[in-house]
Amino acid sequence: MKKMANNMKRWLGQRMQLPADVMMDLPRITMIGQLHIYIENHCGVQRFSREEICLFLKQGQLLIRGSGFILKTIMPEELLLEGRIEHVSFIQDETKKK
Repeated sequence: MKKMANNMKRWLGQRMQLPADVMMDLPRITMIGQLHIYIENHCGVQRFSREEICLFLKQGQLLIRGSGFILKTIMPEELLLEGRIEHVSFIQDETKKK
């Protein structure tokens, strides 16, 4: 049933020409070089250090690694991180995949 709902959202989004992040609760990630990363539509911070940040997403987690991290802005669903960004990866939540 959930797969059919996701397919319907995707179809409706395409027909109405809406961005996928709006229709599918996906994060919007904007990177400026290796210096800044702006993330919208996250569900909270799991862990943070000067070298790593892990964010909860509706469908998994986002892991960012680097050095000299500073959280410049943090709001309920938005975050601005500064530092040297070396690695960004998406970790799929297998329990919510079905």
